[in-house]
Amino acid sequence: MQTLPVNGYDMAYLDLGRGPPLVCVHGSLCDFRIWSAVLGPLTSRHRVIAVSLRHFFPEHWDGVGDTYSIAQHTSDLIALIEKLDAGPVDLMGHSRGGHISFRVAQRRPDLMRKLILAEPGGELDATLDPAAKPGAPSPLAARFAASAEKIAAGDIDGGLAFFMDALEGPGAWQRLPATPKQLLRDNATTLIGQVRDNRPPFSRADAESIRTPTLFIGGANTKGGLPQVLHALAAHVKGSQTQMIPGTTHPMFEQAPQKYCEIVPEFLAG
Repeated sequence: MQTLPVNGYDMAYLDLGRGPPLVCVHGSLCDFRIWSAVLGPLTSRHRVIAVSLRHFFPEHWDGVGDTYSIAQHTSDLIALIEKLDAGPVDLMGHSRGGHISFRVAQRRPDLMRKLILAEPGGELDATLDPAAKPGAPSPLAARFAASAEKIAAGDIDGGLAFFMDALEGPGAWQRLPATPKQLLRDNATTLIGQVRDNRPPFSRADAESIRTPTLFIGGANTKGGLPQVLHALAAHVKGSQTQMIPGTTHPMFEQAPQKYCEIVPEFLAG
């Protein structure tokens, strides 16, 4: 593990392999360790830089303060890429990390060569979803808020169980092996920050502003709003490609690492 000071914060990251730089951005309740299943294949062709965003492991945050936001994480990621001084990078984000990567592509397309968004998290505004109600939380966001309330009260496992069952279905937390459970525990308090995030919804204008060659990756069996967000954005990002991985849900690169590591290098080499 290495760190770089960005915007007054020591940002942790892994820097592995040789080749064109590929920056990987994790999602909610995760950190750079979440990419473990795909690091071997990806580092055979690329210099993989897997980051841990502000307040995630190895930091143990108390959930206090206003420095956890999409805007802060976007600015931090831009500053990190600039400091790496590796030329235009390929940028890959999953879930919340996909949202952040999308915003980096909007603000600083000069820093990137290609963009990969694996089920980017977020909400759609009325230009992409006519049923959208401004300011109304999605059902998933409401469940996340309830999870964060449990975590803030000290019921870490109860809050995480509520979170995982909302995302992956009843019993998801119970089925998780010990190692991924501990990773979630290590990042549990970041969910407190996320419910205060007020992240901006995606708009059609946002999607149309992306000019970086973009690949969307989804789990073919993912339920809820994530597939809707993916397909709505993909329909309006000019020239984008979409790949759905059969038999997988939201953590598709953990469930089907071999297939994921076929799709990603093929897109980056094209």
